[in-house]
Amino acid sequence: MLYDLLIEPLTYNFFLQATLVCVLIGIVCPLLGSFVINRELGFMGDAMAHSVLPGMIVAYSMGINAFIGALPNAIVIALVIGLLVRRVKISSDTSIGIIFSFLFSIGLIIMSIIGGTRINLEEILIGQVLSVSNLDLIITSILSVTVISITLIFYRPLVYIGFDYYGATVSGIPSEKLDYLLLVLLSIVIVVSLQVVGIILVIGLLITPAAAASLMVKRFKSIIIIGIIIGIASSITGLYFSYHLDLPSGPTICVVSTMVFTLALLRSIILKK
Repeated sequence: MLYDLLIEPLTYNFFLQATLVCVLIGIVCPLLGSFVINRELGFMGDAMAHSVLPGMIVAYSMGINAFIGALPNAIVIALVIGLLVRRVKISSDTSIGIIFSFLFSIGLIIMSIIGGTRINLEEILIGQVLSVSNLDLIITSILSVTVISITLIFYRPLVYIGFDYYGATVSGIPSEKLDYLLLVLLSIVIVVSLQVVGIILVIGLLITPAAAASLMVKRFKSIIIIGIIIGIASSITGLYFSYHLDLPSGPTICVVSTMVFTLALLRSIILKK
């Protein structure tokens, strides 16, 4: 029984690759998600996830890896949004909303023009981790290690500007440049996560584990560690449920992650009584 539930799926190469991808995503999403929550960039992450649709559609239509279309698109969008928020006298939510709705609409128009039958829209919107290729795994690994390494290198100043942006600026830390760096890292994590949970659900995997961890511990470093544990556990558990119950993997992973958040929320409510 235990073999059939846990071990047998790992004998298939596609499931083993999906598991490795889920572990990587379970690490990088809560890692960056902790900074996203701290800086209140949740809507930014959701907008960026939707805004990469044109790049993904073009990549799919040309028969090339989606990373090639989505990653440059996401980085440019992150920098443009950051520039607009700083230089234009409109609120960040307004500028983000305009870009997000415009680019998502452009993606749908491009798909309509080139013919929707050539593109699996469901795979783009809700992800399909069980179909990742060897190339997807390699690219995910490289990008994940890159994000983790850069975050660790700049960990202290990123934490500093998250809790006291103006104080960090006065003390000589290049806060504006680090803000752009954080947006670029966020764009990379979003692109990496798209194959697991898709455009619609990426924000759930990015924020929910870190949010659950923030209800359990107070120290920022502890939030990251607990968030990563929750992220990995939720991703792998959701993957197994998806496999055994023949459910879509992305939504299943997000449901498991949200259930963990709900338990953490109930725990915090009970402890406060």
